[in-house]
Amino acid sequence: MNLENIRIFFTNIFSFDEKYPLLFTQFYFWAFFALVFAVFSLTRNRCLLRNAFLFFVSLFFYYKTSGLFVIILIITTLYGYFIGRWTEKAERQGWRKLWMIVGVALNLLVLCYFKYAYFFTDSYNTLFHSDLKVVNWFAQWTNELAGKNYFDASKILLPVGISFYTFQSISYLVDVYRKKCQAIRNILDFGFYVSFFPGLVAGPIIRADQFVPQLYKKFFLSRRQFGIAIFWILNGLAKKIIMSDYLAVNFVDRVFDNPHLFTPFENLSALFIYSLQVYADFSGYTDIAIGVAMLMGFYLPLNFNSPYKATNAGNFWKRWHISLSNWLKDYLYIPMGGNRNATPATFIIIVVVSVVAVLLTRSWVLACVLGGIALVLALFAIFWKESRRKISTNINNMNTMLLGGLWHGASWNFMIWGGLNGLGILVYKFWKGVKLPVRSAVITVIFGAFAVFTYFFPSPLLWIGSVWTGCICAGTLVKQLGAIIFRKTYVGWLDKVWGIAQTFVFISFTRLFFRSGSNLDPATANETAWNTAKSMVTQIGSHWDFSLIPDILGAYKYVFIMFLVGMVIHWLPDRWKRWYRYNFAVLPMWVLVLVVVVAVFVLYQFVTADLQPFIYFQF
Repeated sequence: MNLENIRIFFTNIFSFDEKYPLLFTQFYFWAFFALVFAVFSLTRNRCLLRNAFLFFVSLFFYYKTSGLFVIILIITTLYGYFIGRWTEKAERQGWRKLWMIVGVALNLLVLCYFKYAYFFTDSYNTLFHSDLKVVNWFAQWTNELAGKNYFDASKILLPVGISFYTFQSISYLVDVYRKKCQAIRNILDFGFYVSFFPGLVAGPIIRADQFVPQLYKKFFLSRRQFGIAIFWILNGLAKKIIMSDYLAVNFVDRVFDNPHLFTPFENLSALFIYSLQVYADFSGYTDIAIGVAMLMGFYLPLNFNSPYKATNAGNFWKRWHISLSNWLKDYLYIPMGGNRNATPATFIIIVVVSVVAVLLTRSWVLACVLGGIALVLALFAIFWKESRRKISTNINNMNTMLLGGLWHGASWNFMIWGGLNGLGILVYKFWKGVKLPVRSAVITVIFGAFAVFTYFFPSPLLWIGSVWTGCICAGTLVKQLGAIIFRKTYVGWLDKVWGIAQTFVFISFTRLFFRSGSNLDPATANETAWNTAKSMVTQIGSHWDFSLIPDILGAYKYVFIMFLVGMVIHWLPDRWKRWYRYNFAVLPMWVLVLVVVVAVFVLYQFVTADLQPFIYFQF
C-alpha cells in the first residue's frame, strides 16, 4: 500500500494535467521553487553546472505547464543554437545573412503554424471554395509513433509562451548577425537563455545582449536585493489574486460573456475595470518573474512603468509591455526605415496587412478603401517630397502597431485593436503640433458633425462618438480659457491630468476588441468577438437610466472600491513607490518573515475556486 502511494505520488509529480498547470499562484509552484532554490544554492557559483541545472528545471516547468509541447521548445533550442553558431562562424557576409534569415524563418514558420493555421486554412477555403480541415501534424505524428491515439489531431492548440520564446530566439539570431553579442558556445547555456522558467510563458521578452552576459557571472544577492525580490513576488501575487482575479470573476467576465443582460453603465464600467484587470494580471506575472529571477541572481527587464500615467497613446506604449514594444521597434520598426524613410519592407508589409484585413473581413469595399489610402499616400510622397519623411514614419508606425495586433492572433478584433492604437499615436503626433485655438475650432467642428449625424441618423456608435468628442471639445475649450486666465504652471498641470484621462478612456475603448477576442477557440474567434464587441457598443450607446446607477454601485460596491483603490495606487508618484519598496526591503529579517506570513494568509482568502490562468498565457 505504501509503495502504491509512493508510485501515485511520483506519477502525479511527473505527469501533466491540463486542468492544473503549474502556475505562480499555486502552492505547488512555490514547493517546486523551494526545491529548485535549495539545489541551486549548491551550484550557484559553478556557472555551467548552474545553467545546466536551471535549463532542465525550466524544461520540466514548461512540461508541467504545457505537456508535450516541451518538444517544440527543445526543437527551437536546437536549431537556434546551431544556426547561431553557423552565423557567427561564416566568413562571408552573404552566408552570415543567409543563416540569420533561415533561423528567423524557421522561428516564424513554427509560430505561424500554431497561431495562424486556422486563418490560413479559412482564407484558402474562401479563395478556392474548398473544404480543407486544420490538421495538428504534431499530434498526428506523435500518435503514429506511439501507435495509439493519445491526442486529437483535428484541433491545433497554441503552446503556452511560444510567442515569447520564439521572439527571444529571433532576437538572439539577429543580434549575433549584427555582432551585438557573441554566439553562445555551450548548448546548455543557450537552452537556459531560451527557456529560463520565470519569464518563459508570459515574458518579459529577454533580449540576448542583455541576458547572455549574466550567464557567466557568479551568483550575488545582497540583503537589500533579497528584500526587493520578496517585495516584487508579494506585489505580483497581490495584483493577480487580490485584484485581477477578483475583478474578473465578480464583474468583468460576467459582463463580457452576456453584454445584453447588463445596463449601459455596467458595460462601460466593465471596459474601464478590464483595463485595470489586464494590467494587474500581466504586470503581476512580470513582478513575480522579476522577483523569482532576482532571488537566483538574474535580472529581467522592466516590462511596465505605470502605463495609466501616460498622457498620450505613444507614451502609453513606452510604458506598457515595454519588452515587446522595444522588440518591435528594434527588429521591425527600425529595419522598415523607422523615422528616416520607407523601405521595400514597408510596402511589403502594407500589402500583407491589407490582404490579411480583406481575408478576415471578406470585404472588397475594404480592399478599395485601403487601396485608395495607399494611393493618396503614394501621391503625397511623390509630389510633396518635403512630407515624404513624415509620411514614411507614420506608415512605419502604423505597420508596427498592426503587426503588433496580429502578433496577439489572426483575428479581425486584434487587427482593429492594433490599428486603433496606431491611429491614436498618429493623431496625437498631428494634434500636438496644432495651436490651441485651432484645436478648439477643429474639435468643435468634429463634435458638431457627430451631433448632427446622431440627430438625423441615430445609432449607438454615433451617440458614443458625440459624447466622447463633446467631452474633448469641452476640455479643449476649458484649457484655452485656462491659458488665458491662469498661470502657465496651472495649465501644464491641467494638461497632464486631462491627457492622462483622455488616454485612459481611449486605451480602455480599444480593449473592447482585445478582450472580446481573448480566450476563444481560433476557429470561431472572429464571429464571436465581433458579436461581443457589437453588443457592448449597442448597450453603451443605448438609453441610459441614471436612476439605476446608485443600485448598481451598491450591488457591486466591493468591485468599484477595488477599482478605485487600484487606480489610486497606480497613480501614486514614483518616488513614493520607490520609498515604500526600499523600506520594505531593509526591514529586519524577523519582521520580513512576519510580513510574508501575514501576506500569504491574506492572499489565501482571495483565492477563487476556479483556476484563473494569466491572460497572456494565450499569446
